Amino acid sequence: MNLPIVDPAELQRPVSTNPAADTKTVALIGNPNVGKTSLFNRLTNLLAKTSNFSGTTIEHRVGTHRLHASETPEHESVLRIVDLPGVYSLDGKTLEETVTREYLTGTREERKVPLPDALVVVVDATNLERSLFVTRQALELSKPTIVAINLSDLAERQGIEIDCEGLSSKLGCPVVPISARTGAGIQELETKMLEASGGDAPVAAVPECTSCMTCPYAQGHQWAASVAAETSKRKYVASSEWTDAVDRWMTNSWVGPVAFFAVMLTLFSLVFWLAQFPMELLDSVFGGLAEVVASVIPEGDIQSLLTDGVIAGMGGVLVFLPQIMILFFVLTLLEDSGYLSRAVVVVDRWMRRVGLPGQAFVPLLTAHACAIPAIMATRTIENRRDRLVSILVIPLMTCSARLPVYTMIAAMLFPRQALYAALMFAGAYFLGMFAAFAMALLFKWSILPGNPAPLILDLPPYRMPSIKNALRHAWDRGLAFVRDAGTVILLISLAIWALSTYPKLPEDQLLSQMAAVQASDAGVDISNSDDIERLQMQLSEEHSALGRMGKAVQPVFAPLGFDWKTSVGVMASFAAREVVVSTLSILYGMGDDPGDDEIASLHSRLRSAKHIDGTPVFDTATSVSLLVFFVLAMQCLPTQAVTKKETGSWKWAFFQFGYMSVLAYVGAFVARHVILMLGIA
Repeated sequence: MNLPIVDPAELQRPVSTNPAADTKTVALIGNPNVGKTSLFNRLTNLLAKTSNFSGTTIEHRVGTHRLHASETPEHESVLRIVDLPGVYSLDGKTLEETVTREYLTGTREERKVPLPDALVVVVDATNLERSLFVTRQALELSKPTIVAINLSDLAERQGIEIDCEGLSSKLGCPVVPISARTGAGIQELETKMLEASGGDAPVAAVPECTSCMTCPYAQGHQWAASVAAETSKRKYVASSEWTDAVDRWMTNSWVGPVAFFAVMLTLFSLVFWLAQFPMELLDSVFGGLAEVVASVIPEGDIQSLLTDGVIAGMGGVLVFLPQIMILFFVLTLLEDSGYLSRAVVVVDRWMRRVGLPGQAFVPLLTAHACAIPAIMATRTIENRRDRLVSILVIPLMTCSARLPVYTMIAAMLFPRQALYAALMFAGAYFLGMFAAFAMALLFKWSILPGNPAPLILDLPPYRMPSIKNALRHAWDRGLAFVRDAGTVILLISLAIWALSTYPKLPEDQLLSQMAAVQASDAGVDISNSDDIERLQMQLSEEHSALGRMGKAVQPVFAPLGFDWKTSVGVMASFAAREVVVSTLSILYGMGDDPGDDEIASLHSRLRSAKHIDGTPVFDTATSVSLLVFFVLAMQCLPTQAVTKKETGSWKWAFFQFGYMSVLAYVGAFVARHVILMLGIA
């Protein structure tokens, strides 16, 4: 199975706007981690759209690949490539399997994506037998099918030889060896895809087995083992001494946790160090945009709406986009390298002791992107008790929506101190993990007793990660963050601006209240114009509708050190966590002159924010209290809806919200008062 060396430039296809181009749909299916998405990225050159199947949170990606049968444009063919979720079978044991099967069989009405004209089953050349089970089920769909044997270059280095002609004869369909990473074999695959989607390729006959005919499941696996044994062989056993030695250290009960902590600390240090310049650049862009708007539009409510509402609200959140993208870039490199699977083994020792199954590690890891798909991923956990415990603690893991809050607080506490900020960031991550494990242990001792199932895990080989794939994944996650959060943040930003602006405080009442504050000796210097301006702004905001609501709820949060503005931000964030950043951007930006030469960043405004008596609003104790609250609180309505759907009852969704709210309040209270007792400034 020799693969030609292909120049990546030869794989680029000219984009045509020829309206006569014939569009066919090709679906990519296969096991998880066989390189299916890498093949998709190779074919589409990242010109893809990610969306969910109707009524689910299961993602699929659709892209376009253009082929030319000749040099004339009228012979151009367009292939619509659909990247389906990774599945081990089409039996419907998980939501991914059910959705994939329903789409392929046409039983799911999917308006966004037409039914496929052909299938490409991506299999792992280093583990052929495992991939053949879903291949057999794909052949049973009676659609033109191609088998793409990915990781063929890696299989050759491991001494594995696959008889592609023999396998093609066994399956009754074309078999093409490829390497999605290097591009080898892609041109031949393109030709086969064009033939299959055009109906030129024959429909494969369903393979039959003469044994175990009464058990379709056993029949399929025995058939896969038989075909793999007949069509693949190992010429020699590649040395694995160095990988075994690395694994002995990385999974060691003492060295493993230390290595895990070191990797995470390095990760967060890189996030802060690399993101510093693009964040400052974005901050300057939004500041400059506010200056331009202020110079064009006369001073008044319209100017304030645009500068203090729209620009401040959106800019306050989008400025953290570089950190989110860098975080996912590095995490993708770690995942592709094979290290994260070793981290599963390390963490499993802790998880089993607190009552969490090893199978929950993947959902818990997924929760660092978003809790919603993580909760959906618990369907792979067969034991109901294990699954319920996992669902209840998953939202305690740090998701991407928390990152802007962590970054905001880190910038307040440790401006331009990347190491300390990284330590705080890592501490927040580990606090969420510790809280999840502690609550799982508490549930094990109380309402959900029992021992979790043991972990069975196939460690993938160490591989050189693809920078290109990591960049693509980071770009996808960044776009998803902007798309998902943008609309909500904009609407809430406009609402916060309106509520904090109206009703306006009459001038005579403003003057009388200012006189009363000055007479009370509250620390306001009447000779200082900045103090007078700050007092005017605070009195006007407290008179607004939002100020009155904030004053009403502020006593609840006073033990945590929150003023009324922070209390409003916390209450608004129960719809979506990241909203607190835009809310504070607006509330602490009101009154700033956007025409100044320099516009203070959100971090600077929060650091310099003062109470009427002149004391800082965000001292160390209050900042840490706010951080702990956001680490532990349930502030995501969609997550609550998914919890209800997956557990089948609002009881567990309300219980999840209740215990996390109490945990967040108590944790923030304890953190604040411990810092005050220690006298940390």
